[in-house]
Amino acid sequence: MSKSVYVVAGEVSGDTHGAELMEALQGELEQVEFRGLGGPEMAALSGGGVEDWVDDAAVVGVWEVLRRYGWFKERFDRTLEDLLAWKPDVLLLIDYPGFNLRLAKQVHEKSPETQIVHYVAPQVWAWNQKRIPQIAKTHDLMLCLFPFEVPIFEEAGLRSRCAGHPLVDELEEKRIETRRLSNTVGLFPGSRKKEVSRLFPMMLESVRRLLEQGTEVKFVTAAASEKVASVMEEALAKSGLPEGLVEIQNGGSQVLMQKVTCGVVASGTATLEAAYYGMPYCLVYQVAWPTYLMARQLIKLPYIGLINILAGREVVPEFIQSEANAYEVALWLGRHLKEPQLCEVLSGQLLEAASRLGEVGTHKRAAHEVALLLSK
Repeated sequence: MSKSVYVVAGEVSGDTHGAELMEALQGELEQVEFRGLGGPEMAALSGGGVEDWVDDAAVVGVWEVLRRYGWFKERFDRTLEDLLAWKPDVLLLIDYPGFNLRLAKQVHEKSPETQIVHYVAPQVWAWNQKRIPQIAKTHDLMLCLFPFEVPIFEEAGLRSRCAGHPLVDELEEKRIETRRLSNTVGLFPGSRKKEVSRLFPMMLESVRRLLEQGTEVKFVTAAASEKVASVMEEALAKSGLPEGLVEIQNGGSQVLMQKVTCGVVASGTATLEAAYYGMPYCLVYQVAWPTYLMARQLIKLPYIGLINILAGREVVPEFIQSEANAYEVALWLGRHLKEPQLCEVLSGQLLEAASRLGEVGTHKRAAHEVALLLSK
């Protein structure tokens, strides 16, 4: 019997995870039809049933979302209308909690026959534990990345399973046999245009400072999309740095992480990727000040870096808001370029922490849990 699955992902990483899970579901179920919202990979796999909206939907921070409230409300209403008309067997939500948790509540109330699954558990344990009972009421299955998340949701009455982190599968496929280049710095300012426009100029200024210190070094970066590449090229042109000093590649950030001496990484999924490959790095994070101040009121964890949270200690330094400046970043880079042993120690610590992400087979385990839910 054919099954219908409506998928919603709103970020580049969610598109990657979503496409892998969709492919795994095709192997678990005899027939399955996909519709929904995602990115280019999910759209291609669905045969046109999934709309690519990631470039517009990937917005970070409460303040940034409020500025585009009208656009998000229109997309939310249209998505809900589409869901209620199609009445899929499963609504498969992939991360993107700001949009997806609200959508789950509405679908649960207006289309209770649709089972709701969340892949990549919302990190409400970090910013709003009071929402956990609400999520338990609206969802049928929670697929967690980390083992410690399972009891948090199951205590609230929500069936939960730890599938492991999908990054493990994706990063193992992109592992290469190589030795790290000397005196080569990787710049990883994120995958969203807004994030890149905020962080990349600061990274370029840190490049200038290193040059002024007389450090002989090469710089390379990878753009997540053509739109992001144009933002980076514009910033590079304005920086006045010597031509050819900073190389901008299209994609391939995971390969770069395995080659460069060390790097600078925007807070987010890329920090886990870098850790998995043992790339020494410092973390940078900047959002609008109202967003940051609001987040500090909600989040009680001592760190924002995912690898630091996973390790339970500060493995990598976190340069946040005003501390995310060219002086601090250049100082950190300069020290680690001049003292290779620091990079060696940090690389080992990162590999140890990343080993807690689980084993390969994440998407297959997740798809199997979804199939079990449908069989019932």
